[in-house]
Amino acid sequence: MEVAMSDIALLLLSLTSCFLFLYLITNLFPTRKSQSTSSGKQLLPPGKTDWPFFSETLDFYSKYQKNVVQKFVMERCKRYSSKIFKTSLIGQPVIVISGAEGNKFLFSNQTDLFKHWFPSSIDKLFPNTNEVLADVSKVQAMRKFLTSILKGDALREHVRILDATIKQQLHTDDWNGEQVIKVGEMSRRYSFATGCKIFLGIEDQKKVDGLEELIKLILIGLTSIPINFPGTAFHRAMKSSKKVFKQIDAEIRQRKIEYNMGDQAASSGARNDFVSYLVQSTRDHGLFLTDVQIATLLTGLLIGSYWGIHATITNVFKHLADFPQVYDLVLKEQEEISSSKGANETLQWEDVRKMKYSWKVVCETLRLFPTEVGGFKEAITDFNYEGYTIPQGWKIHWNINATHHNPEYFPNPEKFDPSRFEGDGPAPYAFVPFGGGVRMCPGNEYARSAILIFLHNVVTNPVGKKTFPVNRINA
Repeated sequence: MEVAMSDIALLLLSLTSCFLFLYLITNLFPTRKSQSTSSGKQLLPPGKTDWPFFSETLDFYSKYQKNVVQKFVMERCKRYSSKIFKTSLIGQPVIVISGAEGNKFLFSNQTDLFKHWFPSSIDKLFPNTNEVLADVSKVQAMRKFLTSILKGDALREHVRILDATIKQQLHTDDWNGEQVIKVGEMSRRYSFATGCKIFLGIEDQKKVDGLEELIKLILIGLTSIPINFPGTAFHRAMKSSKKVFKQIDAEIRQRKIEYNMGDQAASSGARNDFVSYLVQSTRDHGLFLTDVQIATLLTGLLIGSYWGIHATITNVFKHLADFPQVYDLVLKEQEEISSSKGANETLQWEDVRKMKYSWKVVCETLRLFPTEVGGFKEAITDFNYEGYTIPQGWKIHWNINATHHNPEYFPNPEKFDPSRFEGDGPAPYAFVPFGGGVRMCPGNEYARSAILIFLHNVVTNPVGKKTFPVNRINA
């Protein structure tokens, strides 16, 4: 996941990257001005930016809907004999850069040549997104903050919460007589419940359920026509976003009251939720975020982790059901870890690190089904790449799927094969579900823990064992 409001939040924002063609309603044609630069004649990459650019956007969208968006990129790379080409998407001139080399270039020059770019519809759903992202010092401060509370001692506490949550679910769920674990349903509730507790400090089930319904409407709105008119999905998303912000704002105000009253437990972060840490960091450590910006960050974290973790877990178990030999190796590894624990002993971060083969299975799943398409950036200056000029103001798109499905890096790319990650693994910057370089997603270890802890508890559960190896898993 590449960093946006936070690296985890980018997971949410990238869901819109292929639906934004509908933005053409208000920005139908790129203007001559948007394609001009201050440096005169330039050699642009091959490709099309003028009419029929609309067909380019439709093709991009269509292939995304069919889950083969990589074909949009790979077809043009082949047509132009280049890993870089120009096109028109969402009413904007866009340079598409693909391949491990392109990823390395983008990740290594993130602050010097680019800035994050999102459409105005995102700013409507998540106020101040572009404003915060335009402030480099604020972005760096947020990244430092996220890194500090998504790793180290804080991560160890997250592991405890994640393990306790799934154990409780497995213990209390009513199977209705079915000896099959419904992974899709369980992982959805698990990922959202843990997100509410860790990010917002909310455990009341009624509040959790209410927030989830609102988040679902926001997700639907993100993949709809961005017209805020009564009756539209985007209008419902706007209303839901305001309600979510109102609830999160109430949590922020409560933490501030505790902080101002000198509640040492709250002000020291003893609540172990991100609201407390953000309030404290804004007051004591120079983060300087407004309440609206804090709410935006927390909403992005909540939605990003909810969607990404749930989707990945579901896809992992689909593969375990389809490949019994892989399941057997996962079960063996997880049973060895389970046998080393006491009857009521919870998992620790050290146990998660032992799940090496299981993590290879997760990585291969993320290769085939990354939780984001990629991302968009905007060139903040003219620069050259591969002999071509990228003009200031143009948008740059990098596509995860195109690299992950490229036979140059992954022979027989459509085949599910966890052994790809043995030894040194894939070529550098060829596997990028969490971004890369200095901007590697700081939430990658949290996501790893959440997915593997769920996996461990389900495959070692008696009902889970009965589910496999036949294809009876309800995902």
